[in-house]
Amino acid sequence: MYIVLGSLVLTWATKILKMVARVGNQLQTDRQTDRQTDRQTDRQTDRQTDRQTDRQTDRQTDRQTDRQTDRQTDRQTDRQTDRQTDRQTDRQTDRQTDRQTDKCDRLMDSQTHGHTEGTP
Repeated sequence: MYIVLGSLVLTWATKILKMVARVGNQLQTDRQTDRQTDRQTDRQTDRQTDRQTDRQTDRQTDRQTDRQTDRQTDRQTDRQTDRQTDRQTDRQTDRQTDRQTDKCDRLMDSQTHGHTEGTP
């Protein structure tokens, strides 16, 4: 009877050990699968985050560059317009001054040459 009981205990112990081994193997497989899934998810998330960050950075850089270019263009245009306006104003002023000077010269000439010597 002891031999039969010992044999049964041994059989049950073997079955239990096999079940524990299967469960252990399954747990190890599950952990490996979980790690693989986690790594894959992390890589996907990292790529998504990188793309999003790159797009944001690109948009920010583009806006900044556009603003700088606009300011530079505006300053350049303003300087050109100012120089052009100054030259035009100077030419108009010079022509006006020349006309006025010519008028005065003609008036002086007419007064000087229009009278005989000795008469006021």
